[in-house]
Amino acid sequence: MAKLKRKGYTILLILTAALVLAAISTVIPQSSASEPCKLGYKAHCSFTPISTLICLALAGIVCRVRKRYFTQSE
Repeated sequence: MAKLKRKGYTILLILTAALVLAAISTVIPQSSASEPCKLGYKAHCSFTPISTLICLALAGIVCRVRKRYFTQSE
């Protein structure tokens, strides 16, 4: 059973990928960071565990919206 993708599906797919990449980039160590993150090392984002979870939660929400409202069965 194939699924039809509605207009806007690709944009939401790109947004999901961007949010996942943003989540990954928050945990990357960076020695030039101004202060250590909550995990104890200098990361790209000083709010590392919180910002990572927020980005992943938003990616999950966008993914569910994309699946529920932007696909339909033939």
